[in-house]
Amino acid sequence: MNINGVYYHVEVIGKGTPVLCLHGFTGDGNTWKKVADLLQAQYQVILVDILGHGQSAKPTDPNRYDIEKVAQDLHEIVRNLGVDRVNIIGYSMGGRLAITFAVLYPEKVKSLLLESTSPGLKTEKEREERREKDGQLANMIEEKGIEAFVSYWTNIPLFASQKSLPIQKQEVIRKQRLENDPIGLANSLRGMGTGAQHSWWDHLSRLSMPVLLVTGSLDQKFCKIAEEMKQSLANAEHMTVLNVGHAIHVEVPEKFGTIVKGFLNKRYF
Repeated sequence: MNINGVYYHVEVIGKGTPVLCLHGFTGDGNTWKKVADLLQAQYQVILVDILGHGQSAKPTDPNRYDIEKVAQDLHEIVRNLGVDRVNIIGYSMGGRLAITFAVLYPEKVKSLLLESTSPGLKTEKEREERREKDGQLANMIEEKGIEAFVSYWTNIPLFASQKSLPIQKQEVIRKQRLENDPIGLANSLRGMGTGAQHSWWDHLSRLSMPVLLVTGSLDQKFCKIAEEMKQSLANAEHMTVLNVGHAIHVEVPEKFGTIVKGFLNKRYF
């Protein structure tokens, strides 16, 4: 789908109330397939490869990856699909994008399910420090290549709990990450990283749609962020899944799918 001068890979599975799924950094729409399988009998699942990832375009200008520009792209994608209002599931980077979309287009959002995410960093000092770190990581991707980066990324503390997954499943995750393009990932960090975006903390109180915040008990940082987000949101719940880390939908997809169905079915069935 050509949107605002760039190509987006979009896949639609099933029929019914629309659910837009937004993956995390290094992921693509395929990372939601097991969740989509559980939802497609009742819902129209929309899988989008976010700019710089999967089969979508990888612009050479980091400014094109600005999270608000990408939210505008999503708005066009949803409109082109003939969808008036959408439920959004967003994981990590995709969760930040989901929040951005909800802030810019609240009338388009029925509900938000945010997995292990944040509204950004509160202070300019924090954002500046994060931009510097993301810039260094982007340089590493370009200089050392995808394989070296994936080996590094696999071993950061955020994904430590994935070491307990079966080796075959770990290999599937690694293979998917290796399919990424260095330009796409590097520019995604520079243009759409946590330090690059505006902070939405002060905007949370304006969001009135139902919100479910889901975190893994082993991911204490994002458990704390979710609790703080809940205090600012008008209509939010926070659910903690025991004995999993950051990527709940990857570690326990069936359980995550059940959580999603429970949240959505409570509103539509």
